[in-house]
Amino acid sequence: MIVAVGLDLIELARVRAVLERHPRRFVERHFHPEELEQLDGRADPVPGLAARFAAKEAFQKCWPQTFGWREVWVTKEGRRPRLAFSPTLAAALAAGSLRVHLSLTHSREHAGAVVVLEGPDPVPGG
Repeated sequence: MIVAVGLDLIELARVRAVLERHPRRFVERHFHPEELEQLDGRADPVPGLAARFAAKEAFQKCWPQTFGWREVWVTKEGRRPRLAFSPTLAAALAAGSLRVHLSLTHSREHAGAVVVLEGPDPVPGG
């Protein structure tokens, strides 16, 4: 059963502008080391950073409490993106039998993410 859906869209120009003003501070504050490792060596990391930022925002729209930027991060299962979580968030998701689905996209000007939070199906007659 779908519990919540989060969607976020961000302009790549905004991410570029922040990186120009505060490159180190922005990256260290908002991205998990695993995310940065995935983007290392890309000619232009901005679309990847923007999509990951959008994923965090999209998950926040599904989640009832606020969390730190580095408590949620994008990782990969093969080529497929998925969200990884700090132990506290992972435990809360497990306690609620919740699963998280992620889709990322980007174009020349924008990056976006959709997060679907899935819970257990209700018990019939319950």
